[in-house]
Amino acid sequence: MKLMPSTFLTWFPRILTFIFAGFISVFALDAFDAQYSFLQQFGHFLIHLIPTAAVLIALRVAWYHRIIGGLAIMMLGMVFTIYFYTWRQTSSFLMFSMPLFVAGVLFIFSRYSELQSRKNKTL
Repeated sequence: MKLMPSTFLTWFPRILTFIFAGFISVFALDAFDAQYSFLQQFGHFLIHLIPTAAVLIALRVAWYHRIIGGLAIMMLGMVFTIYFYTWRQTSSFLMFSMPLFVAGVLFIFSRYSELQSRKNKTL
């Protein structure tokens, strides 16, 4: 089976964003500490999952509205860069901010590519 560029541009940013959401979800596990009760730990866990929820909401928007969702994902990349200080270390930036920027650009580019292919089919 031959991988078409449009198929790659459609699915790669979706998969990248979903994997990134799973990656940052792992960091929520540090909320479990023996000195707190289970309900306090669970509350901390849910608070730590807020960035994951934001990424998944942006992915949901981008799934159906690629340009708006791509911009939202890129905005999350900027928020991650500023709020989590990923701009201070290259490795942190590459792990936490860059995947969002890349996925956002690819969502926008996939929509542009789709519009171009429709235009070429009508000509």
